Amino acid sequence: MPMPFLRLFLVGDYRASAVAHQAIPPAIARAARSLNITAETTWVATGRLDETDLTACDALWVVPGSPYHNDSGVYDAIRWARESGKPFLGSCGGFQYAVIEYARNVLGWQDAGHAETDTGGRSVIAPLSCSLLEQRGAVRFEPGSRIATAYGALESDEGYHCNFGVNPAFSAALGEKTLRITAWDEAGDVRGVELPDHPFFVATLFQSERAALQQKLSPLVVAWMQAALAQQ
Repeated sequence: MPMPFLRLFLVGDYRASAVAHQAIPPAIARAARSLNITAETTWVATGRLDETDLTACDALWVVPGSPYHNDSGVYDAIRWARESGKPFLGSCGGFQYAVIEYARNVLGWQDAGHAETDTGGRSVIAPLSCSLLEQRGAVRFEPGSRIATAYGALESDEGYHCNFGVNPAFSAALGEKTLRITAWDEAGDVRGVELPDHPFFVATLFQSERAALQQKLSPLVVAWMQAALAQQ
């Protein structure tokens, strides 16, 4: 009997110097071994999104590295995954852009933006009060959430590489409809979101893929791939 196979698209502009980009291939490889499957990964540069058939993938991951060369293409890719039910994972920049896409296209905040790249309107993603460049910190999870279920725990110590996150002024309103805020840092700031009515749509400001650099499984990468297997 042939081994199950997944085709995974990684949306982002690859940089060999980025720690997260170094961590992602071994994180996927380690998860594939744990699931006893084979996985083919395709890095999709954001400049190629307009010519890429996203329907060819089994799951989509918007990886760290914002601002992207083609921001509008990234937003379109996230919207497609959200509306089509394709298993979606976003980390760091992928988290930030997933929050903005939701704010614009579900909440109707057409002026929702990222303080790093957009001027005027609502800065849903704003500078963090303290930089998280190459920092680690405790994250707590909502009981029963997809993130907590993946980890089998209600907290974890996670790594970051970012200067931007959810603007606290908009946190409550972001969670008023279908988006669920399910991860926070010790100060109560948003660190992870998910869509409970989606087969798998999870995005985190922290980079769970970094677990692979410590020779450990990333629970979210495993859960993302399990969701893709479940759709086959």
